[in-house]
Amino acid sequence: MTSWLKIALRKDVVLRGLKVGGIVGTILVAINQGDLLLAGTVPVEALWKISLTYCVPYCVSTYASVSAIRAA
Repeated sequence: MTSWLKIALRKDVVLRGLKVGGIVGTILVAINQGDLLLAGTVPVEALWKISLTYCVPYCVSTYASVSAIRAA
């Protein structure tokens, strides 16, 4: 587990995850919450959904990167 975490915290893996999370997260927020954002009526309850929308692609990217690095 510690070797997995060590790879997951590498600078290149974190930066890749942030890029993927930013791009994919923004697209998903636009799809899922775009109507609320455009109307300017984002309820406080939707904020946790928006933050999770960015976290999920980051986690997927990190998992895929670590798996690829360990397989190589």
